[in-house]
Amino acid sequence: MADTLRVGLIGLGSMGRHHARVIRATPGMELVAVADPGGDRFGVAGPLPLLPDVEALIGVGLDAAVVAVPTIHHEEVALALARAGVHTLVEKPVAHDAAAGRRVADAFAERGLVGAVGYVERCNPALRALRERLDAGELGRVYQVLTRRQGPFPARISDVGVVKDLATHDIDLTAWVAGAPYESVHARVAHRSGRANEDMVLATGRLANGVIVSHTVNWLTPFKERVTVVTGEKGAFVADTLTGDLTFHANGTVASTWDQVAAFRGVSEGDVIRYAIPKREPLALEQERFRDAVRGVGHEHVTMAEGADTLAVVEAVLTSASENRVVGL
Repeated sequence: MADTLRVGLIGLGSMGRHHARVIRATPGMELVAVADPGGDRFGVAGPLPLLPDVEALIGVGLDAAVVAVPTIHHEEVALALARAGVHTLVEKPVAHDAAAGRRVADAFAERGLVGAVGYVERCNPALRALRERLDAGELGRVYQVLTRRQGPFPARISDVGVVKDLATHDIDLTAWVAGAPYESVHARVAHRSGRANEDMVLATGRLANGVIVSHTVNWLTPFKERVTVVTGEKGAFVADTLTGDLTFHANGTVASTWDQVAAFRGVSEGDVIRYAIPKREPLALEQERFRDAVRGVGHEHVTMAEGADTLAVVEAVLTSASENRVVGL
């Protein structure tokens, strides 16, 4: 394989345009072909011809590809790339359902190809720093992971609800941060904006290592919030992935003798530290990890098998909401 990977991109919408920019800026990657049957509304192609489909993209001759088409088309496009022997990064979720995700993951594994999924939150500086500090034992035993992912409806979404589009991030990052798969989930969803798919979800669950989790996700809050709170025996970490900030709230050792404050805050309020951490664009790091995996020098990408596992939890959330029961995994 040449030092510079020949990369194709299919899907030139809201995510595709950013992938094109980042591929062009990543050393060792060259964007040689782009495709989108719906056109190029953001002017992504530049000097490249706009190709109509994945077969035309493959025909250019590729080492690797990025798939940023609507979710319903992920399986067919990814399988075509697998048959052609092209290493591929598929935007999340890996497919429209868990069975399709497993078919895609198996197709790449059987051919010895790198198959990656674009769970870009794992590359966020706040969550990377959080994971490093948890691995170092700075929180002690982890008790709970809580996430809030709220904001207005994004015009880019048309084919899935908020669970598959947004909550899938929280499910992936929670299992990754806490180091364990989901054991069970219980959820409620709501349809409040007249669209076919759900636009609000509240989900709780338990991981295999005993950590309890909670997710609040919606498209109907008039402000944007992306927060992960991990509580453990030594305090709590708060990761804000909008700003890339990580804050630690320590359990206190100084008792409060001001009764009104003690009653409100408790008696274990301690120091609060906001860490100074280097901040890179997460998508740029994601592309570098994919490049390194294709070259055989890195293994930090999110695999398609992991993407299929996350979809199984997503489906459990939707089943729980529709049947009003706890769903085991």
